[in-house]
Amino acid sequence: MKIQVRNVYKVFGKNPERGVSLFKEGVSKDEILKKHRLTVGVADASFDVEQGEVFVIMGLSGSGKSTLIRCLNRLHEPTSGQILVDGDDVVAMDHQELREMRRAKMGMVFQRFALLPSRTILDNVAFGLEIQGIDRDKRRETAAETIKAVGLDGWENHYPSELSGGMQQRVGLARALASDPDILLMDEPFSALDPLIRKEMQDELLRLQSKMNKTIVFITHDLDEALSLGDRIAIMKDAQIIQQGTSEDILNHPEDDYVARFTEGVDRSKILTAENVMKKPITTAALDRDGVNTILRKMERHGVSSVLVVDRDNVLQGAVQADDLARAKREDLSVRDVMTAEVPTTPPDRSIRELLETASDTPFPISVVDEDRRLMGIIVRGHVLAALSRRGEL
Repeated sequence: MKIQVRNVYKVFGKNPERGVSLFKEGVSKDEILKKHRLTVGVADASFDVEQGEVFVIMGLSGSGKSTLIRCLNRLHEPTSGQILVDGDDVVAMDHQELREMRRAKMGMVFQRFALLPSRTILDNVAFGLEIQGIDRDKRRETAAETIKAVGLDGWENHYPSELSGGMQQRVGLARALASDPDILLMDEPFSALDPLIRKEMQDELLRLQSKMNKTIVFITHDLDEALSLGDRIAIMKDAQIIQQGTSEDILNHPEDDYVARFTEGVDRSKILTAENVMKKPITTAALDRDGVNTILRKMERHGVSSVLVVDRDNVLQGAVQADDLARAKREDLSVRDVMTAEVPTTPPDRSIRELLETASDTPFPISVVDEDRRLMGIIVRGHVLAALSRRGEL
């Protein structure tokens, strides 16, 4: 496990340990503030983040989400609890160990870009490497490579004032990536952007993540953003994590009315994927094993007019229809002679919304295949419509 958070509290004010004790005794956050002038920022937070996972923490303003992410690298000192990164206890580190951990393992991207206006984009991205003492040529080379990775190639010698908000946020992301950290902490990095630019940045982050496989803790107040980016999501309210799980867990099994209200109005067609609605095919044809008559018999037995054709490793080869098999029988042709290789396919993580049009334009089911084209399942238009209907989208 890359990050392990165990029973973390953060209380602001004099004698914060007193706030932790009161909260454990059942005193409410509001009462602790009113009677003892102590602010409970985070209460009893526990979660794990796996290597390469995008873990999203979301909640409304004042829920404690930004306080929690700042505890992970001790920009806020936790009042109590344990935070392990690669098994090392961050809370127990001395200042030198903490600086080394931040330098080597963690990068942070904030909502505000915090770029240096008098420095070029290249020098802004190289700034962290400069602080680390990396020589000028090496840090500029690394910065140039990172700028290219985030799609700003050609802007190295411009200044922040010459860039749009979305481009400036790309610079902030590049600066965090330049030191090649294992972990990215992202505190509402896109919330100040216009909706269209925000969507572009979300897509850009997913593109980079597919190549770099960072461990990301991402803070947002936007459920759609959380559902789009997160492998798993934790929802916070009044300093506490009240539910955590996958998008499907959150949407289909809300823990309480608060979470249920959060999910109202979410377009599930964007969230549900091919893997969520696929079914096992009733039957398939095995290329080089099943002949024309065998496949026709399978079709008759199962009441279908077409079947998918796979090889002995379950790799999809195509599809064949009953009329074509009948012609093959009359003309003494093989299955290969009448099989079509042009069948619609989809990866398992494609959204239902993207599948709707495809499902209506083909006589064959959509085949869900893995990266090696092995058949995982099938989708017909009825599966898509039924899934949306069950969730109130139709």
